[in-house]
Amino acid sequence: MSKYRISMNGKTYEMEIELMDEQPVAGAHRGASIPANPKKAPNNDPVVRVIDPQVDVKTHVNSDTVVSPMPGTVVKVLKAAGDEVKEGETVLVLEAMKMENEITAPRAGKLKDIQVAEGQAVPGGVVLFELEPEG
Repeated sequence: MSKYRISMNGKTYEMEIELMDEQPVAGAHRGASIPANPKKAPNNDPVVRVIDPQVDVKTHVNSDTVVSPMPGTVVKVLKAAGDEVKEGETVLVLEAMKMENEITAPRAGKLKDIQVAEGQAVPGGVVLFELEPEG
């Protein structure tokens, strides 16, 4: 078992890593290996989470309000208030960690309000847009 200390964003995490039985991978470069029996790996190992637990929310809070699932920058706003959208249609694109994430409508309806603009940095959990209530 090897012990490691990792620092991220000013916080220090200590980890213990256990080397599992390994066997060489045919045709792989020198040093590459895979677990001998990956199905025997325990599935109750602790997981290191590097997200803020206060922001650990789903994208769709309810069917009318959509929040940012993570901090990022709004790079494209594809719809405007008053536009009709279909369920699953992309309303805006949020870039986080150099990846573009399409934020979609949770249901069909009319956009009541878009509360962000292109180029705006948003924290996780902030309301991005709202749909008019059904009915």
